[in-house]
Amino acid sequence: MPTARDTLMDAAFAALGERPWEAVRMTEVAAAAGVSRQTLYNEFSSKDGLARALARREAEEFLAGLDSTLAGARCAGGDAGECFAAAARWTLRSARRSPLLHAALTGPGRSGVPVPGAGLVAALHARTVAVLVDGCPRLLPEDVGWACEAALRLTLSYVIAPAADDEESCLRIGQLIRGLLDPPARGGR
Repeated sequence: MPTARDTLMDAAFAALGERPWEAVRMTEVAAAAGVSRQTLYNEFSSKDGLARALARREAEEFLAGLDSTLAGARCAGGDAGECFAAAARWTLRSARRSPLLHAALTGPGRSGVPVPGAGLVAALHARTVAVLVDGCPRLLPEDVGWACEAALRLTLSYVIAPAADDEESCLRIGQLIRGLLDPPARGGR
């Protein structure tokens, strides 16, 4: 059974999906959660406290899902490109579902809620690098780092300006990683 705190954050998240944070009223959030306004203030102290808790919860859920996605791609035998494509897919889906995550990945935008911002992007980068370095020991960590940075920047561009097909975008991001980390031999024909 969800706690009052979880129910309040769910109600605030739902309200944020309908209007900007500045237009969300604490009395409406409490009523939607089925609790008193005093309960809301006991849990979060202020509207800003609710916003910070909501942003923290969204970031934690995103990163937990990212970890699970990356682990699943590695367990399935995915190469570096497939692993990053899976991370990109998770990122695009999550940003489309959550205005808070979209704002955290791209800037405050319309949500108006304080977001983890650069810290979330840095965590996304660090986690993808760690999985690729661990899963592909022949790759140099510094090469993986800059390749992931390039692929992350491309992923974020798709968050900001969506392509017609997210799946195609993720496949292309995987190709980018492969090309950067395993370029074709020079010379040759």
